[in-house]
Amino acid sequence: MVVDEALVLLYNQAMVLREIDSHQKVGAIITAAGSSQRMGGIDKMLSPLGGKPILARVVEAFQKCRLIDQIVIVLNRQNLKLGQELALKQGWSKVTRVCLGGRRRQDSVARGLKELSGCHWVVIHDGARPLVSEELIRRGLLEAKRTGAAVAAVPVTDTIKVAGKGQLVRETPLRDNLWVVQTPQVFRFDIITEAHHRAKSEVSDDASLVEASGFKVKLYLGSYDNIKITTPSDLTLAEILLKEHEK
Repeated sequence: MVVDEALVLLYNQAMVLREIDSHQKVGAIITAAGSSQRMGGIDKMLSPLGGKPILARVVEAFQKCRLIDQIVIVLNRQNLKLGQELALKQGWSKVTRVCLGGRRRQDSVARGLKELSGCHWVVIHDGARPLVSEELIRRGLLEAKRTGAAVAAVPVTDTIKVAGKGQLVRETPLRDNLWVVQTPQVFRFDIITEAHHRAKSEVSDDASLVEASGFKVKLYLGSYDNIKITTPSDLTLAEILLKEHEK
């Protein structure tokens, strides 16, 4: 019985992915327009990780994923020309545009959305998460197919305290319902564009905009190795994790 249920699940997943692959164009937006302020003067997007620029590692994961049809890379003004040259040098066939980002992350995503052409689905990923896998991308598309919006996340492992005035503990929420949100974040194109049009305040991720617009967002299991490079120590950790993945 267990085997039969597993086969049914695999079959259903294959049918969902086949439908997306055959009939619905999927675009990806790689957001890499940040200023790397906490990197101590290091430009993280072009920093080497295992012999390749971080940006290259991210783009290659999407380039290799057969479900992705189009890629837009969003960079800051400082890296725009270098990013365009890197895309030409690497010969990424799915990269159709390397464009300038905005002041806020959501402004950069909005610009990326305008550069996509004829896409039914959008996968949005932080350029600072270089250990993203093809499996994470596929899993996000599978979950988003059912709900219209799905984001990678991992369960919280530490105890979380909610602080009030004077840093006094106000609440200790149960960990059972707490998740750390990551990217990829996958949305139906009409849902994410409507959410951006309705945006009235600054948010830290696209899922927040979608939630504020009244749409349901599904969490799907991400990876604890899918870290975001924010400080030099994160880059050191990413090197260690990459070596473990390549064993």
